[in-house]
Amino acid sequence: MVGFKATDVPPTAAVKFLGAGTAACIADLITFPLDTAKVRLQIQGERHGPVRATTSAQYRGVLGTILTMVRTEGPRSLYSGLVAGLQRQMSFASVRIGLYDSVKQFYTKGSEHAGIGSRLLAGSTTGALAVAVAQPTDVVKVRFQAQARAGRGRRYQSTVDAYKTIAREEGFRGLWKGTSPNVARNAIVNCAELVTYDLIKDALLKANLMTDDLPCHFTSAFGAGFCTTVIASPVDVVKTRYMNSALGQYSSAGHCALTMLQKEGPRAFYKGFMPSFLRLGSWNVVMFVTYEQLKRALMAACTSREAPF
Repeated sequence: MVGFKATDVPPTAAVKFLGAGTAACIADLITFPLDTAKVRLQIQGERHGPVRATTSAQYRGVLGTILTMVRTEGPRSLYSGLVAGLQRQMSFASVRIGLYDSVKQFYTKGSEHAGIGSRLLAGSTTGALAVAVAQPTDVVKVRFQAQARAGRGRRYQSTVDAYKTIAREEGFRGLWKGTSPNVARNAIVNCAELVTYDLIKDALLKANLMTDDLPCHFTSAFGAGFCTTVIASPVDVVKTRYMNSALGQYSSAGHCALTMLQKEGPRAFYKGFMPSFLRLGSWNVVMFVTYEQLKRALMAACTSREAPF
């Protein structure tokens, strides 16, 4: 057995909620530069927007984007928007991942055997619910990642300033911009991510190919990351473009997608695919492995504290 041993008592909803948020924050700290590179590649080609990546630099590939940002804006630019990103994960992942098992049990009425339909429904529910809670933090994160630190491109001076500026200039609705594509994206992402992880892990355990420890969690998480990237990339690109668009530039998320198709072609929907995969693959591995270990560690701590002397 590698890592913490599984306890006899299953993790409580509170442990899953706290563990998911903490694990997601750790994963974000490690993979945030890849996410920033993904955003810069996705918005490249836009002529308008409240925040443009830069006026002169052209990004080519994941490594090229990261090196260009470091050269023109400094290493700190790779972590622009990190505070909002951590705020997002603590509220967002806690709901969409931490409540997944509870919602799945609700749909299966407590049955231990959950079908794929119940899993998909649970993933869609918690994914959409998480957006309702954390959308403003996602908008601020994307705006920060999109803006250049060099020259006059820097618009928001701090996370709090970004919230205030967006609310003042675009109204309260500005903080909820892109909610529709984000609901669609996260329902898709949650289903692809959590359900795929769930299914791969169950298959490995039932076939006795692996035991319920780190190698199994790593394999399941990597597979979930790849499937999620393939399925969710088009919606993710539209979400990023729409969130970063100027007021009135697009009438809706559908208009944004149609404009992209007409002006840039179908390949535009997979802009930033490689950083998306590198980010989602590595993020899933770090998050799920950490999450599984945190659940066991927290339950072990609770059990030892409640055990009689």
